[in-house]
Amino acid sequence: MKTIFIIIILLAILSTGCKSTKLSNHTNTSKVDKKNKLEQTLKFWYQEDYNGSKILGISLNKFYNLNKSKKKAIDIVVAVIDTKIDLSHEDLKEQIWINTKEIPDNGIDEDSNGYMDDINGWSFTGTKNGGYVIWSNFEYVRVIREWSPVFEDKTESQIQPENIENYNEYHRALKLYEAKNKFYKNWRKSLTFNIEVYNKVKDTLKYFFPKENYNLSHLDSLYKIYKVNDKTFRQRRDNNDQDLGALIFYMIVNHEVKHFKLEDIKDQKAQLDSVIEKNLNVDFDERNLIGDNPNKLEIGYGNNKIGASISGIQLINEHSTKVSSIIAANRKNEIGVNGFSDNIFIMPLHVSASGDEHDKDIATAIHYAVDNGARVINMSFGKEFSLHKEWIKEAFKYAENNNVLLVHAVGNDGMNIDNSPFYPNDYNYDDKEEVSNNFINVSSTNSKFGENMVSSFSNYGKKNVDLFAPGEQIYTAIPDNKYDFDSGTSLAAPMVSGTAALIWLHYPKLTVSQVKQIILESGSSYDIDVILPGTKDKKVKFSELSKSGKVLNVYNAMKMAEGISRRKK
Repeated sequence: MKTIFIIIILLAILSTGCKSTKLSNHTNTSKVDKKNKLEQTLKFWYQEDYNGSKILGISLNKFYNLNKSKKKAIDIVVAVIDTKIDLSHEDLKEQIWINTKEIPDNGIDEDSNGYMDDINGWSFTGTKNGGYVIWSNFEYVRVIREWSPVFEDKTESQIQPENIENYNEYHRALKLYEAKNKFYKNWRKSLTFNIEVYNKVKDTLKYFFPKENYNLSHLDSLYKIYKVNDKTFRQRRDNNDQDLGALIFYMIVNHEVKHFKLEDIKDQKAQLDSVIEKNLNVDFDERNLIGDNPNKLEIGYGNNKIGASISGIQLINEHSTKVSSIIAANRKNEIGVNGFSDNIFIMPLHVSASGDEHDKDIATAIHYAVDNGARVINMSFGKEFSLHKEWIKEAFKYAENNNVLLVHAVGNDGMNIDNSPFYPNDYNYDDKEEVSNNFINVSSTNSKFGENMVSSFSNYGKKNVDLFAPGEQIYTAIPDNKYDFDSGTSLAAPMVSGTAALIWLHYPKLTVSQVKQIILESGSSYDIDVILPGTKDKKVKFSELSKSGKVLNVYNAMKMAEGISRRKK
């Protein structure tokens, strides 16, 4: 709505024309300047300072406004473990990491790191034929496939003590699988019915509306004549009943959910077909396309095609492009998005398909990032299960021992992840201890201070979430030199990654534990009650939703980093 309002203001200004007097010209220029300033504020609200603007931002602009002459001593690399990326995007192409030890596309591994021609990064889901995996299992499906031969039809009394944890995870996976399988199959059944009766509905309604100029109100009035309730409609759908009342109700539903076009319904059904036949299929194993052993840690599998994508049912390179633009989009080109610094370079590492990431790929990508010079690793993905937690723990410790920070998005289910596992993380649900001190879990806020400031979709947790950062209505780069707003904790995590990179650019001698401490302790505290995510009106103290009880503040972080650095000298 705000964007539309800005456009209306702009059109109104342009339609007035230029006056002949200097005063009129000055007035119009002033209006245009105000419009530009308002538009920039709406796009980049998350960079504002709350004390100055009353917008719940991270004070990045305040830092730059007060530190224009500060020089950055080094460049820094942030690895983004995510989807493929648009390498040629106008706002990112100059900010992509280049492996100077490799000669492009000559089929030789010059730096002997096991990854041939890894000029800009690596795709750990790249296939043997140079493509990439589009669909993969959910992790709970992999858990079922892994443990069914051992635990199927067994009672807990038959299980050895050392296998109880895996036994419980197997049954937790089965429970989720059964619920999801039922949900998606019912959804597909409904869409199949919609497709079958679509043309009949259109033809029937032409009798009442020959010009097809009906709206929701018209349909609702007509439906009252042939009224059936929702339960009856579902029964008729299941029985493939196509009486007039059901047909009218069908069109009302399509109006409400915005799937009015037959092509939209067919496209959604095609995606659901893949979810059921691939994501949820225990017999589907996409690793055959890659040619590796998913239960063995190794290097060199995959390919270097991190930027190429094919047209199809999803934009496989959109998510990483968004995340990376928040961290490092070009600040000098005066287009698109402003990242945290032009001295930050993105190392794209591809592990994500439609489904859940493999622990093997996550762990191997972390090792790759550390070995190739990344100081910060952003992970804007998550899953309810982790089949090889030991691999992740080892990778976390490897990063910590090499002074590398890990930043993770906590997920968008509006739940308490202290009680409901969400991976990867540094929190052991068995012994309640963190496995490393280089991991930051990030939840999402929006621009409005007050009871609704926590994003309704955001996960939370006093023990397992570290702090909050803006993640709602964030302006980002998307493929093909375009830009758009999006929301999710996936966009809150790169706020923290960008901040960590900025700290190390100015104070490179700080340790990873110090950088984590600075980010958490320097955040802004708000002693207010907020709506608990996942509820309509239940209120809790904001400080109870995360370990720090704070919102990211770049200006404060840089100030604290300066103080700690001075004390070290």
